[in-house]
Amino acid sequence: MKERALSQFPNLDEEDKLKSQGYELIAGIDEVGRGALAGPVVAGAVILPHPANLPWFGLVRDSKELNSRKRESLFDLINKEAVAVGIGIVPSQVIDSINILKATRLAMMQAVEKLPEQPTFLLIDRLSLSQCPIPQRGITRGDKLCLSIACASIVAKVTRDRMMEELDIIYPGYGFAQHKGYGTGRHLSCLQKLGPSPIHRLYFAPVRNIITSQSSGSLASDHSEPFAPCHSEGAERPKNLIQGKLPEG
Repeated sequence: MKERALSQFPNLDEEDKLKSQGYELIAGIDEVGRGALAGPVVAGAVILPHPANLPWFGLVRDSKELNSRKRESLFDLINKEAVAVGIGIVPSQVIDSINILKATRLAMMQAVEKLPEQPTFLLIDRLSLSQCPIPQRGITRGDKLCLSIACASIVAKVTRDRMMEELDIIYPGYGFAQHKGYGTGRHLSCLQKLGPSPIHRLYFAPVRNIITSQSSGSLASDHSEPFAPCHSEGAERPKNLIQGKLPEG
């Protein structure tokens, strides 16, 4: 039974059940960038046409299981044929000030609010949105099981990847276009050499540790220049510091 679940592709089972209960506009919601060291967290919300059996439905997977070419192609199809698409974006400065979990929920709320059609039910990957009055259900591994959630993950992933490629031009030297802000060896090496950029999440442990080590090093040497981290004005220190790198999502 477990093996069957692991090999299952995203489908419309959840949407079909909700349709039979009278819900008309069902939005799938997912986020990407939760575990990155730099850049925003981005959420997508997608309402698929129903009933429908579009040819590309069978190609949809969790965005992490697709290469960039397939994601881009599906991104265009989703935006063309979905009933509604919404995107929420929360930048690194806000992530630092309110913590990543709250920032993720904020991005999801933004995505729902930006849907041109008001959904009657929300299917959300893993999380719940207690501040949202719309009926909802959090689904573990929803991006692998539920078609509308998987579509939302593709929309969010392509949107964020394009943003990181643009930010790579604004803040060169870190390799944002390649690793998209995640904690790869190259990224950490560049971060060690250059220090944090304005889009780094200063309270994520790998970034914070480099700030601390470079600050300590500058104090220990009379010949080194003082290290000044790129900090946003008025950013509030979060109550709960991130102690380690979160899984990519």
